[in-house]
Amino acid sequence: MKKLLLGVAIMALMSSSALAAKVGVSMAKFDDNFLTVLRNGMIEQAKAMDGVELQVEDAQNDVAKQLDQIKNFVASGVDAIIVNPVDTSATQAMSDAAAAAKVPLVYVNREPVNVDTLPESQAFVASNEVESGTLETQEVCRLFTEAGKKEANVYVIMGELSNQAAVQRTKDIDDVIAKPECSFIKIIDKQTSNWSRDEAQNLMTNWLSTGKPFDGVIANNDESAIGAIQAMKAANIDMKSVVVGGVDATQDALAAMQAGDLDATVFQDAAGQGAGALDAALKLSKGEKVERKVYIPFQLVTPANIDKFLKKN
Repeated sequence: MKKLLLGVAIMALMSSSALAAKVGVSMAKFDDNFLTVLRNGMIEQAKAMDGVELQVEDAQNDVAKQLDQIKNFVASGVDAIIVNPVDTSATQAMSDAAAAAKVPLVYVNREPVNVDTLPESQAFVASNEVESGTLETQEVCRLFTEAGKKEANVYVIMGELSNQAAVQRTKDIDDVIAKPECSFIKIIDKQTSNWSRDEAQNLMTNWLSTGKPFDGVIANNDESAIGAIQAMKAANIDMKSVVVGGVDATQDALAAMQAGDLDATVFQDAAGQGAGALDAALKLSKGEKVERKVYIPFQLVTPANIDKFLKKN
């Protein structure tokens, strides 16, 4: 009996030590609702695991600072690194720094420019952005069609232009509108709000000041959609007369949908991406292979199915 208990204890100890890992995490910025949920998803996942320690840093939207954080992680002897990149076009240097030190690296949420040439010790965990703007714009098109619109003018609010997600989501909008069934939609103007609610509110206020008639707003993210909604409500626009779409299904966005202000959003599983990134990082740290691209599916959210998503992001 004593031998059996001793054996179990040794196995438990070996299992614990095998799992023990220190992971450095560099987030593009802490001051972002969606990225906060993603970050918390990683933290909660780590808390539920024995021996896993996270060192989470805020890059404060500074590319140079983020690269320094990665170099500091390497110097401190972490077992793996997770990066939510500030600028997706500046990731090659980060990959090179981690590869040179033989430290596994996982990009999360934002697709690195070098995603197709990542070494075996690196991976990308996110949702496929081709789905995001596509689902959003298809729903906007459906709502216009359902309302009997033969012609619809829309404004498009883009995210950070250096960010792959913003570029792809905007392309998705253009691709859907190019289809015959949605070709009645015309983009009056498209500008960036840098993912910011405040910047989107200012942008929408400027558009409203031109007096151009419009039928909707298609935003690359929920924060921008909410900023546009705030500007429209301040101008006493009846929200039932316009269609507004966003992406992320944040809690604020779902509240706006319940209030009748937001018509469509797309659920991006922030916590799932965070947990998936940590899982990939731990596997790579143990020498296990993972897919270069790990996708967590997007899902369309409308007033008809909102109840399924109220407690997710």
